[in-house]
Amino acid sequence: MLKTFSITDIGKRRKLNQDYVYTSEMPVGHLANLFLVADGMGGHNAGDYASRYTIETIVDEISKSNDESPVFVLEKAIKRANSLIRQKSEEETELNGMGTTVVAATIEGNKLCVANVGDSRLYIINNREIRQITRDHSLVEEMVRMGGLKREMARNHPDKNIITRAIGALDDVDVDFFEVRLNKGDTILMCSDGLSNMIEDEEIRMIMQGQRDIVEKAESLVKAANNNGGKDNIAVVLVEPFADEEDR
Repeated sequence: MLKTFSITDIGKRRKLNQDYVYTSEMPVGHLANLFLVADGMGGHNAGDYASRYTIETIVDEISKSNDESPVFVLEKAIKRANSLIRQKSEEETELNGMGTTVVAATIEGNKLCVANVGDSRLYIINNREIRQITRDHSLVEEMVRMGGLKREMARNHPDKNIITRAIGALDDVDVDFFEVRLNKGDTILMCSDGLSNMIEDEEIRMIMQGQRDIVEKAESLVKAANNNGGKDNIAVVLVEPFADEEDR
């Protein structure tokens, strides 16, 4: 039996919370469960609208889908959300130029399927390590990958917030997929960059190791991000896939 907890926080600098999360431990369509994080962008309430509408569309599309392959189901739903966001952006002036990141995950047995667009992240954390599974679609990440920037310099780079892929940016969207085998003791963390830009990866792991339960872990991560400046909205989804087995 898996255990999950999600939380979003406006942070210390923003007037609006444009992060949006969704979790279902129960089946959604043919998927055994579903977890989503979206970090919206756009003026006024456009980013808030983009993240919420994208997640609502993805959930709706998955609920109606007859396909059983998680990759196929997620890709179709994300591409549909992209089309609708583009359409809304063109129809309504106040929504022009809106977009959002999205990271989606579903678990079948001990297999995790992840879909990603943008720079929101999914990590696997246990008592030995923290591993970032997704790859950021950002200018800075491209620079690191090409060897033009050292990884340790990336966190504080002035162009850190420029993303190279988003829902709503182009008529068609490329979605990255990752499949991971989960082990007992693993915790899945999905988050917006409001968390990952404020706390080093190893510090994230240490904070989680120091807390008793899933709720305290999530709340402590948000608190640490705010204590470090809280420059952006913060979204956290935690999933413990084998929670009941660990309690025995």
